[in-house]
Amino acid sequence: MSIYAIFNNLPALLVVVPLLLSPIAALIPIGRLAWVVALFGSGVSVIVAILLCSVTASGIRITYFMGSWPPGLMMILAAFAVPWIPHVARQIWMLAAIALSAWGLSSGAGVHAVWQVMGLELVLYRADNLTFPFALIFHIAAALNVIYSWHDRKWSEHMASLSYAGAAIAAVHAGDLITLFIWWEATAITSVFLILAAGTDRAQRAAMRYLLFQVLSGVLLLAGAAVIASHSGEIGFGKMAFDGPDALGVWLVFIAFGIKAAFPFLNGWLQDAYPEATATGTVALSAFTTKLAIYALARGFAGTDMLIWIGAAMTALPVFFAVIENDLRRVLAFSLNNQLGFMVVAVGIGSELALNGAVAHAFVHILYKALLFMSMGAVLHQVGTIKASALGGLYRQMPFTMVCCIIGAMSISAFPLFSGFVAKSLTMSALGDTGIVWAYLVLLFASAGVLEHSGIKIPYFAFFAHPSGHQTGEAPIGMRVAMGIAALLCVGIGVFPAPLYAILPYAVDYHPYDVSHVTGQLQLLIFAMLAFIFLIRMKWYPPEIPSVVLNSDWFYRWLAPRVGRPLLGAVMGVWAVFLRMLVWYRDMGWAVLDRVMHAPISGPTVPGRAVMVQALLLSLLLVLGYLLLG
Repeated sequence: MSIYAIFNNLPALLVVVPLLLSPIAALIPIGRLAWVVALFGSGVSVIVAILLCSVTASGIRITYFMGSWPPGLMMILAAFAVPWIPHVARQIWMLAAIALSAWGLSSGAGVHAVWQVMGLELVLYRADNLTFPFALIFHIAAALNVIYSWHDRKWSEHMASLSYAGAAIAAVHAGDLITLFIWWEATAITSVFLILAAGTDRAQRAAMRYLLFQVLSGVLLLAGAAVIASHSGEIGFGKMAFDGPDALGVWLVFIAFGIKAAFPFLNGWLQDAYPEATATGTVALSAFTTKLAIYALARGFAGTDMLIWIGAAMTALPVFFAVIENDLRRVLAFSLNNQLGFMVVAVGIGSELALNGAVAHAFVHILYKALLFMSMGAVLHQVGTIKASALGGLYRQMPFTMVCCIIGAMSISAFPLFSGFVAKSLTMSALGDTGIVWAYLVLLFASAGVLEHSGIKIPYFAFFAHPSGHQTGEAPIGMRVAMGIAALLCVGIGVFPAPLYAILPYAVDYHPYDVSHVTGQLQLLIFAMLAFIFLIRMKWYPPEIPSVVLNSDWFYRWLAPRVGRPLLGAVMGVWAVFLRMLVWYRDMGWAVLDRVMHAPISGPTVPGRAVMVQALLLSLLLVLGYLLLG
């Protein structure tokens, strides 16, 4: 390494050395040894600081970019120091780590880090026009989550959320399937602690089911990468085809992506686990896992026709479940699944306009979905319940939260002048250009459904409807600040979409605010609102009653335990009988040998088993001697 390279990395060493050594020193049980490690780290930091001062004083200019450091990795490293930092300083520390990670995005497009391992080329850091918008919104979401959870003193939850966001950001920049797999599994392992942090029995069971699906996705991804590598010798992550010699591997990767994207019949983990997390944990969960899957689909399967069918089903099916669901966070989970369908349809179309729509929709969806989850998390934090049947009338006690919730509801419903409109219009226009009428009609139905269950049901039953009698106040200041920032971004992007369009993968020549788009969308929204009012007035709207709605998770939450447990019990019973038979035959054999060897003609001299061992050894020696001498 040259002297220039050492000087150029002095700013990083000043941060990384104490960052790595501080948790090591804290974990060492021997006090003197921990003191030595801490002293060494401090000494190295002082030397680096002196060198940095002398270098800068001598006129040498250091231009330091993150270089080979994949964005997100700094957040993961910083997460290890979280348990040992006091509360307020902890939040500042996490924001600083996120800012330092975001700084790495300034490296620009290109391949910035390659690692040769066992003949494979691992691309640790690849940046292009597709990675940048996802990485940017992931950093914004991570920062909002830190601010939102400012009141939370659980270091374990902060550590999990920071490392979870860092893993998702690093995964976006993975240039090969193996690196993608590593970060893919890291998101699963770190995110499950956000569910476990709730500390309830329901959360623990949901976390285990969630982890089962996430690990299965990772296993399929690794298996697919292995199959692809065995045929082509390549593990690069790019456009994939189903008709090549590695079709099996491509299908495995596709299913792995589909699990995290919550494809139909693979989506039960989302509605099952997300509502069981803490108020702050659900906000983080809503941002990263599924959007990472959308990025992966856009990278590997853009223009795959079957995604149009899959996405259309994703948009329509959750509407029916969301309407009858009582838990408002589960309603938002169904709505999340619905919105993912729009993105999947756009990826399936595969045109430049459609891919821009998918990326733009993912970008704004993270903001307005986080805003809705934050508003419901604030209600849960203040009231202690999120059941629609137990809420209502909170607009007097929580007016700021109500306004933020309505902004999120109008954004997800794609009202003009809100972020959802400028993003969803791209997808709908791209779909209209294809001439696939049935898919267009399905997405129109799904758009009306979004307004029913997320645009109207969420704020209506939480803040209006029947008075619930709850006496409370506004949420903590950190929650309100995060909600305020997200609300401003939802409105700002809706009014001024140009900055969003500027970061999309392809050049945008599109104007959402023309007469046809605005009037068409307003007509759809107005008729959907009239339908809701009519159903409420006629008392035909499904009543809000305490209940749990099962969809595809019925298979593993109800059917699997009732079928699997008896089946497993039968298999284990047969296995136990087999083992008992083996033990019986073994004991009987040794007993026969003991009786034979304990009663020779000359009388017993040594234990029978010892005689048998001696006889076997003698026989072995005779055979070896015959072979060697013969």
